[in-house]
Amino acid sequence: MLLNVDMSGKTAVVIGGGKVACRKAIALLAANAEVVVVAPKVLEEIESFAGAGVLTIRYAVYQESDLDGVFLVVAATDDTVVNNQIAVDAALYGKMVCVVDAPEAGNCSFPALLRRGAIEIGVSTGGGCPSLAVELRDFIDTLISEEYATLADRLAKEREKLLTEGNDSTYNAQVLRSLARRLISELNERKETLK
Repeated sequence: MLLNVDMSGKTAVVIGGGKVACRKAIALLAANAEVVVVAPKVLEEIESFAGAGVLTIRYAVYQESDLDGVFLVVAATDDTVVNNQIAVDAALYGKMVCVVDAPEAGNCSFPALLRRGAIEIGVSTGGGCPSLAVELRDFIDTLISEEYATLADRLAKEREKLLTEGNDSTYNAQVLRSLARRLISELNERKETLK
């Protein structure tokens, strides 16, 4: 099951400094999280983010105190035992935790994400097969063009207008769904004409 969480201003700790840790840190930065990376050594790319002031690095091995004051924990070390300990500690503190090498040990995962303006499409296999999620996301990418971002903006303005008119929510939903269907149909017709 996917759940969107607003990470703006929330602190996430990524424990690990390799490629997977870097990808998770980049995803969290894109979600406007405050990111702290904890690892004895990190990739140059992670160091460049720290140099630009967009994340913080603590050059050390994992300690339970790394969980203090954080909202989300990402266990991304290359040591399964350490990742499992992070998951156990995070659970004791009631933290959301993603364990990259054992998704079942955590309580959240990162979907393969496609963004088109305000539209976000997440594909997840619940951690069972991230490669399939990426392939499906890439397939959806061929179907959903940047024009859908413009469509989303237009529908958001229509929704705002309907809300100010004081109509009931069922009516608003029907009007917006109908308009969305029509605009998507028109967009697809234009694409077919261009082929």
